[in-house]
Amino acid sequence: MIKYVKCIPKYMVEKIRKTDLKKYEAQDGHVRFYAYLAVWSKELVKVTVAVKNYKKKWYCKQVAVHGIDSDKCVVRDMEYNSYLATGYSIGWHDMGIQPRKKWFEDSNWYTAADKAYDPWAYIVNGEFVTKMPEFRYSAYDLYQGCDVLQYLRLYRQYPQIELLIKLGFARIAQSKMILKLTAKDKKFCKWLIRNKEKILDSRCYIDVIIRAYRTGRDIANLQAYRQAKLALRTDSHKDEIKELFKGKDLERFFDYIAKQKTNMNSYCDYIKACKHLGLDLTQEKNLLPHDFKRWHDIRTDEYATQKALEDEEKRKELYEKFAEIARKYTPLEHAKKSAFVCIIAKSPTDLIREGDVLHHCVGRMNYDQRFVREESLIFFIRNRKEPDTPLVTVEYSVKERKVLQCYGDHDSKPSDDILRYVNKIWLPYAKKTIKNIA
Repeated sequence: MIKYVKCIPKYMVEKIRKTDLKKYEAQDGHVRFYAYLAVWSKELVKVTVAVKNYKKKWYCKQVAVHGIDSDKCVVRDMEYNSYLATGYSIGWHDMGIQPRKKWFEDSNWYTAADKAYDPWAYIVNGEFVTKMPEFRYSAYDLYQGCDVLQYLRLYRQYPQIELLIKLGFARIAQSKMILKLTAKDKKFCKWLIRNKEKILDSRCYIDVIIRAYRTGRDIANLQAYRQAKLALRTDSHKDEIKELFKGKDLERFFDYIAKQKTNMNSYCDYIKACKHLGLDLTQEKNLLPHDFKRWHDIRTDEYATQKALEDEEKRKELYEKFAEIARKYTPLEHAKKSAFVCIIAKSPTDLIREGDVLHHCVGRMNYDQRFVREESLIFFIRNRKEPDTPLVTVEYSVKERKVLQCYGDHDSKPSDDILRYVNKIWLPYAKKTIKNIA
């Protein structure tokens, strides 16, 4: 492809300049990328151009060329740089605006893999595609992605991508699994149309869409299962659930907590209590009790009683260590301009009172032990006018610097204004302040 590289036509330089001026005006020092489509040696190519303003002058240069029939691209004076917003460094020595050459810059064209050296670039002449007989009906004008050549390659192989794009399935249209199924199964096409609203609203995963079609199961439920599994996989605080439920049993578990109107955090507390009490979790009545809330409260109460007896000798040491950690993280308390305040628990007794008043297990499980180990801290959200009245309890991860749990009375979800205070006001403040503590 190197031997076919041509200079940027003057009219195209002007088109790029006008587009850049309209989009960004003057941005001295900031590199932007644009692209234009052309036919070189009977092959459709995308030419990527880097532009830059320097001392009130505008500069541009070709940096990459990708061809629709090629598995290679050609590139010059450009190198990947993850530290830059654009993802690439550009050498400008040949343009006279850079005193020394960069290590990768010699103005020669080099061959690279097609997927390499392809920064996001606005295509200034996208209408060029529709003028080509081969792609006249490709529905490119409805395509919203950034890799036009990849889209057109798929159109060549799977013309049905045009139908998917026109039906509004732009997000899933480039999946080869979807395209292959669309090509050989007309019933699947009809099923997609019938379920279009659910698919688009839920932003379903490809495997969820195909599974829903083949099994006839509700697509929204399968999507919820998939998202829950992904969340569980990355949550290091839910190991009990991962150990007990695997494969298809996970969906059974998700159905259970939904039916019981509870959550995974409460279930983990219940399992910890059962294990400490030595209960046999292979028995269905212990693993998935028919009345979860009732048995959750019973088991956590039994756990608290047993822990109190076991730890009587260590109680004084626990309280002293708890107070020490509370003093260390007191700067995370927040009482600035807001309808709410955030205070840290000062002792295990505070946790017990909070749990009793709000009817949850913060005072009955091992939150005090996690607190003194600095694994997670417990904060109380209160109304500014009633700072002594329990309202919402927050568990905060010291290591991950994020909120693990945030619940009100009976493990209820807090109101929107409280969640806004926790996530938008207190959490950013805590992240900033904890750096000084560390």
